[in-house]
Amino acid sequence: MKRVMPSWARSVRVRLLVIALLPMLVLLPLLLGMAVLRWSGKVDDLLTVKVNGDLTIAHQYMARLREDSGDRIEALGASVAFAEGMAQSGAASDFLERRRRALGLDFLYVVTRRGRIISSDTPSMSGYAARDWPVVRAALEGTTRSAVDVFNHEQLTGLSPSLAERARVPIVPTRAAVPTSRRVVKNGMMLHAAAPVRLPSGQRAALVGGRLLNRNLDFIDTINDLVYRDRSLPEGSQGTATLFLDDVRVSTNVRLFEGERALGTRVSAEVRSQVLERGEVWLDRAFVVNDWYISAYEPIVDSRGERVGMLYVGFLEAPFREARITSIILIAVIFLAITAISVPIFLRWARRIFRPLERMNETIGRVEAGDLGARIGSGGGRGEISRVARHLDDLLDQVQERDRRLRGWASELNAKVEERTRDLQEANRRLERTTEQLVMSEKLAAVGEITAGVAHEINNPVAVIQGNLDVARQTLGARADEVTTEFDLIDDQVHRISAIIAKLLQFARPGEFSGSANRLIPAEVIDDCLVLTRHLSSKAEITVERDDRSTAAILVERTELQQVIINLVVNAIHAMPEGGTLSLETEDRVVEGVPGVAIIVMDTGRGMAPEVLKRIFDPFFTTKRSQGTGLGLSISQTLMARAGGWIDAVSEQGAGSRFAVWVPSCP
Repeated sequence: MKRVMPSWARSVRVRLLVIALLPMLVLLPLLLGMAVLRWSGKVDDLLTVKVNGDLTIAHQYMARLREDSGDRIEALGASVAFAEGMAQSGAASDFLERRRRALGLDFLYVVTRRGRIISSDTPSMSGYAARDWPVVRAALEGTTRSAVDVFNHEQLTGLSPSLAERARVPIVPTRAAVPTSRRVVKNGMMLHAAAPVRLPSGQRAALVGGRLLNRNLDFIDTINDLVYRDRSLPEGSQGTATLFLDDVRVSTNVRLFEGERALGTRVSAEVRSQVLERGEVWLDRAFVVNDWYISAYEPIVDSRGERVGMLYVGFLEAPFREARITSIILIAVIFLAITAISVPIFLRWARRIFRPLERMNETIGRVEAGDLGARIGSGGGRGEISRVARHLDDLLDQVQERDRRLRGWASELNAKVEERTRDLQEANRRLERTTEQLVMSEKLAAVGEITAGVAHEINNPVAVIQGNLDVARQTLGARADEVTTEFDLIDDQVHRISAIIAKLLQFARPGEFSGSANRLIPAEVIDDCLVLTRHLSSKAEITVERDDRSTAAILVERTELQQVIINLVVNAIHAMPEGGTLSLETEDRVVEGVPGVAIIVMDTGRGMAPEVLKRIFDPFFTTKRSQGTGLGLSISQTLMARAGGWIDAVSEQGAGSRFAVWVPSCP
């Protein structure tokens, strides 16, 4: 990290400046940012609380309007004027028409339990099933009820053709709304009320009236004036209210361009999903027609319990957003002004610390460069830094004195190191001699193991065969000629045994046979090695496979190559205690432009783990415990390196091992 950081960033001046200015330029802005963020969140919460209160007022007004509608219908049905008007023959429709206008209703009629309708101004309401409405059924059962219901185009036409025409609202393509193929809204949202009455004939009936809310601007403006009175919002903001039929505005004071009301525009897809589909109240900012508003939506449920529309109130978000941004800018300007005034003062105070510390840093640099006589010279100041400077000068005096002593001790140490080096060189020579002895010990250990097998497998049968052969010849006398063939076969086997013993002696006492390297055929050396290790492989039930593809000869001492191959074969046999396949191959191989012969020894034994494989050529490392010294592979590697070759090993745990011995071939 120090290498990456520039030198100026490591200076005392910069570090002290960071310490001095960190609270002002980092911590204080961080605290201000957190405070502004928390304040902004609180403002958002307050705006949500306000719009929720506005929605509560609008909801209560609409509920009160619905209740008043039922009360007025009920009062009319219970009045003497109603009884007298309905008792006049042929004048009932005129009476109902006058009352409809007086009450400000869009339709008024009486329906009997049998379904006969007496309408206010429509001569015939053919096809209109009044008793299908829950409010009408409740009135026929004796209960006054009012609700907001949606009438389809046919029902509106049955009530009054002009009513159906008034309900039509063309749909305006709206940004962020759910895509739709509809072009016009033909249904009408009604404030629907019915009360039980008795006709002059004593027959029970229901007095039904309703008011169309589509395009009912007086209704929506009254809600807006009630919720957003003068000075209830900051300057520049604007309160709005809307009545939705499904997701289409059928009555609103939200404005489009040039002051036109946004009738026929639709609510955003996000609001529709939450309010109409899930039946939840929306209290959050939302995109309304062409701008963002702090909005509140609630579903409108009809007399059948179905969500048929929404009631909305909200106010423009822009003034609050601008006020928030203005406040943040003002806080930032005040902070920058305070920083501009205070930072120069901090820097002036810090400069009194910079100068003596920089002198210390300069002095230490000179000392590091080798000038042990450099001193700070604080000038007699009384401050803490001046005292530190004096102590540092005292320490530099002590360092200079100790350096002088260390140089004297270094000379003495060099003499002692030279003496110890000579001792180490002598110890190294002794170690080399010991290593040669260990090489011979490892070789003798291998010979001992093989000799034990030979003594068991060969010497005893030879003695028996030879003794019995002599007895047989003496006993048979002249008749021995009859079994000459058998005796000759026995003689051949005895000669074969003698050859094995000779090869064993050649391996055990090479000095008696040859004292220099020979041109060797690797396959012949492998033959000799297999003869010497046959007793081990036969005991372990190991199958030996050969593949001799090499044609070149190599120049290496025969006994050394035998020692290496026998060591690898014995290790492979030990790795397959339950039997397996031992493969020996030879091939001509060019390594880095040098021709040579590769001798490959493979087994199907237990294999070695990676951490064991990387240490097998280390001296004294062994996995066979009491069966080996750990020097076999190390010595083999040394022997092959001396011959200009090498040994390589590849192994996988559970899948056997593969050793490759490479030796340069003869020119």
